[in-house]
Amino acid sequence: MSRAGQGYHTMSSKIPYLGLQVLAKCTPKQHQVDIYDEIFGRQGIVESLISGIYDLVGITAMTSGAARAYELAAICREHKIPVIFGGIHATTCSDEAQPHFDSIVIGEADEIWPKILDDFQAGKLQPRYKADELPELVNGVGTGCQDVDPVNGRYTVASIQTSRGCPTGCRFCSVTKVNGAKIRRRPVDEIIDEWNSIKKSFVFIVDDNFFGLSKTQGQWSKEFLHQLIRRGKKHLWFSQTTINMGDDKEALDLAYKAGCRAMLVGIESFEEDSLNSFQKKLNCQNINRYQELIDGFHRSGIAVFGCFIIGCDNDTPESIGRTARTAVNLGVDIIQITNLTPLPGTDLFEEFKRNDRILANNYPDDWEKYTFINTVFKPKSMTAREMDEAMFLFRRGAVERHWILKRTIKSLIKTRSISTALFVHGMNKGFLELAQAQVPHDAKLFPHLMNVPPTHFPD
Repeated sequence: MSRAGQGYHTMSSKIPYLGLQVLAKCTPKQHQVDIYDEIFGRQGIVESLISGIYDLVGITAMTSGAARAYELAAICREHKIPVIFGGIHATTCSDEAQPHFDSIVIGEADEIWPKILDDFQAGKLQPRYKADELPELVNGVGTGCQDVDPVNGRYTVASIQTSRGCPTGCRFCSVTKVNGAKIRRRPVDEIIDEWNSIKKSFVFIVDDNFFGLSKTQGQWSKEFLHQLIRRGKKHLWFSQTTINMGDDKEALDLAYKAGCRAMLVGIESFEEDSLNSFQKKLNCQNINRYQELIDGFHRSGIAVFGCFIIGCDNDTPESIGRTARTAVNLGVDIIQITNLTPLPGTDLFEEFKRNDRILANNYPDDWEKYTFINTVFKPKSMTAREMDEAMFLFRRGAVERHWILKRTIKSLIKTRSISTALFVHGMNKGFLELAQAQVPHDAKLFPHLMNVPPTHFPD
């Protein structure tokens, strides 16, 4: 949920927020669960919440949706409906969130959710719940209810997880702190059972690091892929991984055979200083091998969804176009360039807060600016306005050039896979739609730039 209504959460495919489906699965059978997702719009949601048919409302939100979550909570409490808040923002900003809700849940809620419901039924709902430790993903923990869609819309893909946790510890990411550095795996049989219950044709495996960093972690992934090929229902899918997977032909070939058509890879930057500042040690070790590793994905038929961040201390307005051109030259199929965003719960946020570098600090209202398309801090080698202007010219360049079909054809040539090329086409179309929606909004902020040539957007 986000009052801003703009950002990467609005792109193309409607992907489930898996946490809600996981909680639906571990809700005792005597309770009825309805899900509303504001990615489909807000029409009728408040009316449904206060209609009298719900005894308890649970809200989850990313940081950019915190202000909206508090707004909905106030409406619920005004109508005497108990309301609970959980998720990443509730976990990282628990003291801020607490006064807005009857109860908040900190961390992973799988094992304590039934107790919360029991306490509620007994009239003993506690103001705060927190699991004693990160749960092992066994005996159904982490399983999502795949037959639940929102009341107000239908997801176009399914979500599932095989693991939680990430060992990379990137300074701009809260996953390692919130979900742990250890990769906790679900039992393969449980994953396959859930996988086979999915009715949608395309799946997002939401693991933060599907392949992992160590040989042992990579071997587990390969064994899982063997089982998915042998016993799993035929779905196409994509996931998230680190660049080192490009070195393992066996894993990539298995992934493609199992239905994988793309991997989201956090490349982040082509500058070693920037990677060091992010604590991206693996990328630093492989910065001279990016071409070889990207080619590895392509040889197995898998597209590279490359994520890049602008706003490091050495970045200038020119860094945006330079990053895009380098990525295209390396063959990155889908390019996502975002503004560096110091999210709460990250080392980056704490550093910027200590050094008085955060500009958008009128919380909770300013949280809605934390959508990765606004500059919410003070960059070192440019002003925040200069960075926003440069991103506007970049998006204008994307809107004004005909590049999607060319990128699709290039991906088809590199991967020799029609289904992979179609995925690339759809994702790039989603990025273009995001740019088309954002450019008119930004044009009102930067009218003086409408006669300035946009950044050349590479084909």
